[in-house]
Amino acid sequence: MSAAGCPATCRCVRGAMRIAILIVTSENRERSVRIAIGSDEKTALTDALEDWLRAHHFEVDAFGALEPGRDDAWPAVGRDVGEAVARGRCAWGIVCCWTGTGVSIAANKVPGVRAALCSDAQTAAGAREWNDANVLALSLRSTSIPLAREILDAWQSGTPTRDAALAAMIDRLRST
Repeated sequence: MSAAGCPATCRCVRGAMRIAILIVTSENRERSVRIAIGSDEKTALTDALEDWLRAHHFEVDAFGALEPGRDDAWPAVGRDVGEAVARGRCAWGIVCCWTGTGVSIAANKVPGVRAALCSDAQTAAGAREWNDANVLALSLRSTSIPLAREILDAWQSGTPTRDAALAAMIDRLRST
């Protein structure tokens, strides 16, 4: 702790008020972000998705067939991943089923979830940026491993710029 009672990584600006500014250290940068991933089937694609997440220093919460001893159907997978994201346990999620449609529908039933079925990197980037999507849905049938890596690169580097007016419209749709 510094003399001002702040952590060693903090520098205080002196004036009429003290304002603490956190200096990011390498220790802070190494902290992992938790991601939820679920599928109704364990495949080479789901293995590659989990490998990509771990290689990019994400912590992984697995659901459905990706969780040892479980084999949930796609509605439960979508719900469980959606709840992990909506409750703040995970920063974002990935859901998979044969077409990707079923798990995206199920995830979108969870309040606070904005699941997007993405079949290319540009759609994934747009879903994050313009729609503030927080769950990525992928098709086990039509998504190759190299394509999934491109989609994940675009998804995780996207910066949400959620338009408040459009967000309010979406929230009103949910309440009707």
